[in-house]
Amino acid sequence: MSAKRFTIDDPPFTGLTGQGVRVAVIDSGVHPTNPHIGDVPVSGVRIGPDGEIDGDFVDRIGHGTAVAAAILEKAPGIDLVAVRVFDRTLATSADVLARGISWAASHGARLINLSLGTSNPARAAVLGAAVEEAVAAGAILVSAFESDGVTWLPGSLPNAVGVTLDPTCDRHAVVLTGDATRAQVRFGASGYPRPIDGVPIERNLSGISFAVANATGFLARLLSRDTAIRDTRAIARELAAAS
Repeated sequence: MSAKRFTIDDPPFTGLTGQGVRVAVIDSGVHPTNPHIGDVPVSGVRIGPDGEIDGDFVDRIGHGTAVAAAILEKAPGIDLVAVRVFDRTLATSADVLARGISWAASHGARLINLSLGTSNPARAAVLGAAVEEAVAAGAILVSAFESDGVTWLPGSLPNAVGVTLDPTCDRHAVVLTGDATRAQVRFGASGYPRPIDGVPIERNLSGISFAVANATGFLARLLSRDTAIRDTRAIARELAAAS
């Protein structure tokens, strides 16, 4: 399938909100009282460095909240679940990321947004096993494929949706590349989240994290339209058939 551009107003995305689609955001948590989260109910957990799990999913550094807000801009009807794997810095281990993916998949997530990753190929096995576990549960992982010449895991693995920055896209457009016969599907998307009142765009957060979130918002709309979509091949087939 050649590259194909969609806007939020194009079939099969138009008029949808992601209603009923459970989206897990593996990140620094979510702050439920942030105005960009609004009245959307948020549940979640914290997964600690030793695998301990508790209910403290509240964001301390803002990254996960901004990622969730970017998804909600596209898909305000989702069931939002925060999986906090960071504390005061955007750093954790591949084992914790894998536990987060596994937890999200086993708790009903249809989409798992991972706006981060590792470039260390030694982590491919542990993250690949988590991705395959998610696929078996009917969950689709969305993560960074490449940025600034660096290839990222787990977004570059088979059966993941990999995302790259596409400067030709605004927040309300994505470019799809992929093949319905292959397990790898890629999106290009804008690296800008929703704007903040009174803050110039150059001072707002931006980057591959938000390209991933923007792609996840589009996919939440797609999954709310067709609940039978369970993997990347089905995404490619659905969008290849879209007019």
